[in-house]
Amino acid sequence: MNLRPLTVAVVGATGVVGRTMIQILNEREFPVGELRLLASGRSAGRTVSIEGRTLEIGEATPDAFEGVDIALFSAGADISAQLAPAAVAHGATVIDNSSAWRMEPTIPLVVSQVNPDDLEGHPGIIANPNCSTMQLAPVLMALRDTVGLERVVVDTYQSVSGTGADALAELEGQIRAHVTGEMPVANVYPHPIAFNALPEIDVFLPNGYTKEEWKVVTENRKILHLPDLRITCTAVRIPVFVSHSEAVHVETREPITPERARELFAAVPGVIVQDDPATHEYPLATEAAGRDEIFVGRVRRDVSIADDRGLAFWVVSDNLRKGAATNAVEIAEALRERDWIKPAATRGATPFSTSPEATA
Repeated sequence: MNLRPLTVAVVGATGVVGRTMIQILNEREFPVGELRLLASGRSAGRTVSIEGRTLEIGEATPDAFEGVDIALFSAGADISAQLAPAAVAHGATVIDNSSAWRMEPTIPLVVSQVNPDDLEGHPGIIANPNCSTMQLAPVLMALRDTVGLERVVVDTYQSVSGTGADALAELEGQIRAHVTGEMPVANVYPHPIAFNALPEIDVFLPNGYTKEEWKVVTENRKILHLPDLRITCTAVRIPVFVSHSEAVHVETREPITPERARELFAAVPGVIVQDDPATHEYPLATEAAGRDEIFVGRVRRDVSIADDRGLAFWVVSDNLRKGAATNAVEIAEALRERDWIKPAATRGATPFSTSPEATA
């Protein structure tokens, strides 16, 4: 295993997730020998201060990846589709936070504590899941591996930070407008988000789902290796700054009690059970913000499902950290620890592939 310091590039370094990636690389003391901060030409030349050092933002071009070991991408699907192959051609391994590569059959889609073995066959690009998928998959894994999954219904309550800095500013502005009696201005979303709930995240698809909802469906199937999993989703944007919350209903193949479910959830690395209704203890978005764990509570029987095969519970996680940046860094750590940074073909490993059904 080669444990030398690595050259790491962060693409989209000026965005909310990109800045969080840099923060987490420092917090987790990832062995960075050289850190290259890359962004669009508009941001190139700006400087940022990191851990007492002043670094200049470079322009994200193909040549910028020469000598890079790992490139963390968080610059949108169009940029990833264009630049990720170029980065790989220059010798970098890309961990991409956009939707560009998630459903490609030859690209592993990885949650660090669910399917890290899928990393072995990567072709130079690895996909980071959608933030809503990220916090749900480890909890579903615990049930898949013990009592099996028949059907999953999830409703998400997603913070505005999932949209980016402009959405955070818009929510703040609308709150101020409400206090002063002014009309709220909506530019980022089709309606004001302050004091509201918008059942529209991303574009609507011909099947009536939004793209965000369909990501939860298809990505969980791929990550969990359950291409036929019956799963549905409604995604709602709410006026919370950070952390996504999810109401989840699961039909299992075998009976399970809430007590057993809590034990299974608590045994998953990175999952914390907070569940004491008597003291009003359950996961809160405000308390999950700034944390890397996934919090689960309100675990109870779903009384609409017979034979003790139904569970309902509440899942909350910081969408910027575990939902995006932390998982990307955890993937980088796993690649380094297992000596899988180079593509599978270079290492003589079996290339990753998944069935077409799993990516439909």
